[in-house]
Amino acid sequence: MKASTLCAIALALLPGTDAWSDEPAAATAAPTHVPQYTADGRLQPPAAYREWIYLSSGLDMSYRERAGMMDHSMFDNVFVEPEAYRAFVATGRWPDPTVLVMEVRGAASKGSINQTGKFQTADLMGMEVHVKDTRRFEGGWAFFAFDGGQPAMPIPQAAECYACHRQHGAVDTTFVQFYPTLFGIAEHKGSLSEAYRKEAAASAGHAK
Repeated sequence: MKASTLCAIALALLPGTDAWSDEPAAATAAPTHVPQYTADGRLQPPAAYREWIYLSSGLDMSYRERAGMMDHSMFDNVFVEPEAYRAFVATGRWPDPTVLVMEVRGAASKGSINQTGKFQTADLMGMEVHVKDTRRFEGGWAFFAFDGGQPAMPIPQAAECYACHRQHGAVDTTFVQFYPTLFGIAEHKGSLSEAYRKEAAASAGHAK
């Protein structure tokens, strides 16, 4: 999941919440990042995801050729819940469950003392979540786009983003190739997908 323009992205600010579940947590309950769902299968929005492990940011990334440039710039920031991160560092693979969050923020070049380059603004332009839950989802993973902080149904499996992630994801349909602190781990652990290895080899051949 990285800068995915292939899946729908909610264009609304996600209010902060204090729990994944709509059920009140006991005062003595230990924090958990296990995804929680409503009775009709909607995923509860992740709480305090910016306190999770930061993986990477991209600026104006797209997985498609564009006929023209956008009239504005955007950053995408990717976070993963800590338990899944620790498991990946140990094994080079994502455990079940895993939750990754991609938030999209506005980019600006003029502000305060900045003279060159771009910085992220407070404008949250969308948020998408990628969940590994092999007991629940066909193919083991599902995407969710959140709008207004309400629970969200998974994006249908026929959406183009699923095929794109299966074809190009470096590890278990995720774009670890864009996560600089994890790619080397996956390479060392031997968990890079065969599809990604072939794609990388072909790309290197064309570059010669």
